[in-house]
Amino acid sequence: MAENTTISSAKLRYIRISPQKARLVADLIRGRDVEEALRLLKFTRKRSAPMIGKLISSALANASDKDPGVDVDALYVKTIHVDGGPVLRRFLPRAQGRATRILKRTSHITVELGAR
Repeated sequence: MAENTTISSAKLRYIRISPQKARLVADLIRGRDVEEALRLLKFTRKRSAPMIGKLISSALANASDKDPGVDVDALYVKTIHVDGGPVLRRFLPRAQGRATRILKRTSHITVELGAR
């Protein structure tokens, strides 16, 4: 197979974590083999690491469902990107009758696996 073909993909949408924080973990595994990425995520102490790990496992399952003859050992994380989702706006009371806006951000994470 050509290296520029996408074998499978998976999306995780409306996840309650800031895109900035999720991108830190996404940048760690971009371009790595799937097994290496899952092993790295298992020991990464970030809140988004288990979520992204489950997403990659889902994309791996999608690849084996789509084509049972695919070599799962040859798959790698071709692309992973984190986009911002809708923002929950909350207000916190402050001194002298004022209020401060709190932004609770959400993320959409997309991963694509390719074959080497």
